[in-house]
Amino acid sequence: MDEDVSQSLNVGGDAAPEPWHAQVLTLFPEMFPGPLGVSLAGTAKQNCVWALETLDIRDFAANKHRSVDDTPAGGGAGMVLRADVLSRAIDAAAEHKKVPLPRIVLSPRGEPLTQALVEEFAAGPGVTLVCGRFEGIDERVIARRALREVSVGDVVLSGGEPAAIVLLDAIIRLLPGVIGARETLDEESFQGGLLEYPHYTRPREWEGEPIPEVLLSGNHAAIAKWRTAQRQKITRSRRPDLWQKYVRQNADLVLPSEHPGQSQGENRPGEQKEAKDKGSDP
Repeated sequence: MDEDVSQSLNVGGDAAPEPWHAQVLTLFPEMFPGPLGVSLAGTAKQNCVWALETLDIRDFAANKHRSVDDTPAGGGAGMVLRADVLSRAIDAAAEHKKVPLPRIVLSPRGEPLTQALVEEFAAGPGVTLVCGRFEGIDERVIARRALREVSVGDVVLSGGEPAAIVLLDAIIRLLPGVIGARETLDEESFQGGLLEYPHYTRPREWEGEPIPEVLLSGNHAAIAKWRTAQRQKITRSRRPDLWQKYVRQNADLVLPSEHPGQSQGENRPGEQKEAKDKGSDP
């Protein structure tokens, strides 16, 4: 078991706040913290905003070979992570925690990871992440230890570790004190149900492409309107699923040129039937 033991400075005798806690159960503890040890996440870890604990699943094997897997019942290719070994690791992780942490197993068949789910985890005391390997883990331990299956995308990885790093990075950046200017989070992708608008900076013109004039106008109202229009346009073209949900929940905020199913030159909702009726006249 490898655990951060550093603590925040105790000034004036006041108890230091508990850091947000990440427990990771893995066959490859050396993969952590990995990229989470540098940049914003790394600084936050040094400042005890969050803490990392890794448990090597092999430490809970019962034989001298430290075996953690076996052949799948019913036959088939690959190996399956054993329920008895993994359950011992999960139980050990829970023994010394004052507050129970949500137990998550990274799996391509899990519920999709969304920003809303990340915000839910960030608001809690921490998470316990189970990183699978091989063909998967014994289904019984998922049910008996109440593991919540979460997927970072419609892809299959070699193991749960890269997915765990993705999930932790998304969570850590939302913790208080990690991002300097909190307002930068307000207009990111998925905030308000839309993807983010395009960004530009110097030089004013690059390879014949200028920065949109509205962004140089100094007219904050016009800039805000342009950015909203861009967010709606990008979301509609790239993520129809998000766009339809946004329209259902925010019909009054949809800009006139961005009605669902409409691009420039198309009829607006309510006009299609009229146009069709006119086209059927003799």
